Amino acid sequence: MRVPASPYLAARRGSFRQLVRALGRRYAYVSLLSTDSRGTRYEVRRGQVSVQESRWSERGSVLRVHDGSCYAEVSFDLPPGPELESFLARTLRSEPASSLQPMPCPVHRESPLRRRWRGRVRVLPEALSAEQKLARLAAARDRAFSLCRSLVDIRVVYEEVAVRKLFLSRARDLEQAYSWAQGYLVPVVRRGEDTRVMHQSYSGLKGAELIEELERGLEPTLQTAEELLGAGKVSPGLYEVILAPEVAGLLAHEAFGHGVEMDMFVKGRARAAQYLGRPVGSPRVTMHDGARAAEQVGSFWFDDEGTLGTDTRIIEAGLFRTGICDLLSALRLGAEPTGNGVRESFARKAYARMTNTFFAPGTDRLEDMIASIRQGYLLERFLSGMEDPRGWGLQGVILYGREISGGKLSGRVVSPVIMTGYVPEVLGSISMAGGELRLSGSGMCGKGHKEYVKNSAGGPYLKCRLRLG
Repeated sequence: MRVPASPYLAARRGSFRQLVRALGRRYAYVSLLSTDSRGTRYEVRRGQVSVQESRWSERGSVLRVHDGSCYAEVSFDLPPGPELESFLARTLRSEPASSLQPMPCPVHRESPLRRRWRGRVRVLPEALSAEQKLARLAAARDRAFSLCRSLVDIRVVYEEVAVRKLFLSRARDLEQAYSWAQGYLVPVVRRGEDTRVMHQSYSGLKGAELIEELERGLEPTLQTAEELLGAGKVSPGLYEVILAPEVAGLLAHEAFGHGVEMDMFVKGRARAAQYLGRPVGSPRVTMHDGARAAEQVGSFWFDDEGTLGTDTRIIEAGLFRTGICDLLSALRLGAEPTGNGVRESFARKAYARMTNTFFAPGTDRLEDMIASIRQGYLLERFLSGMEDPRGWGLQGVILYGREISGGKLSGRVVSPVIMTGYVPEVLGSISMAGGELRLSGSGMCGKGHKEYVKNSAGGPYLKCRLRLG
């Protein structure tokens, strides 16, 4: 089913196009991004049901102009008409652009393009009522208690968002409409004094069909939760490890993803800028990012600056080829924008942001990876991560690891696991890569401590060396 276009944007396209055309007589460059994104989050747990508007809902516009020396931006949520004209007269027409949060930069010369894109899902979110969705989530909750005697509580969460955006400039008229969905199963289990929390997530460019994934994943998630009861601790040290695809995604995102966002090159905050064309990993390492590199929640057809999404090969056979770039950073650096200019909302600034970030698959089998390790761990489910683009340090918190001893899974589980390392050493130690690529995108990524956006990360199973604790 095609995701429907936005009546809100359709009603304003003509007026906004006239506004861009009129301002184009004064400014060297004018663009307007208008958004109409709506979503709902449903959650059930023991004794509680919740329906809330998604944090990703937004409706409004941002205008960007260049006065010949620099860029300026103005955000607004007013409809076309006298009130908007008066607002723009106060903020733009009465002042030079250079006085409004100036961004010195060359004028962008873009190629002409007019396109409309609409995504597809199997079940449109509006095909099910809120009552039907809550009933299915509640049924999953109740089934969980019938399956697991050690269950104390469980959160069953489903969230759906329809993203609709319009971009207009002198040369471009672009519109896109697509949907993504995400969900979580978070059981809490207890045995005696030992209490554990398991976390299983689901996401994709999907509609209400994601609820089926939650229902199918319930039993294996509960089984893993019970395995965590009585889990041991890791003896600190350097180990050979196998990263499950979700943890490989954490490595891609935190170890090298943030470090190659090229607005950090402009600010001199990224060590990766010194390594262009140089080895940063083993020949087994190829890493991608791009809105068109994969189909997950980080996918779109054009970014928030009107640049088409791409598939950027950041690392190729161990060599650092290029970073990912927003439009203004590209203009300052004399580089090509890669379609990574993303805003938290229409009211926030565009930054170079990751979209779908992942290691490319190889040809190795998981069983061969396990057999090659004398003493180590298979790491699964990440909880959090932190990067250091200047020092290239890496830290991640993994929910659990399965011990490998003598080339076999011993059956022993450890939880939680802290992994640390120096990025070139970790990437340089990658010696095997599985053949199946999987991405997950149920979380969100911040720029520093703020500016949150949706993206995904992943990879195949990877064998490498990490310090664990």
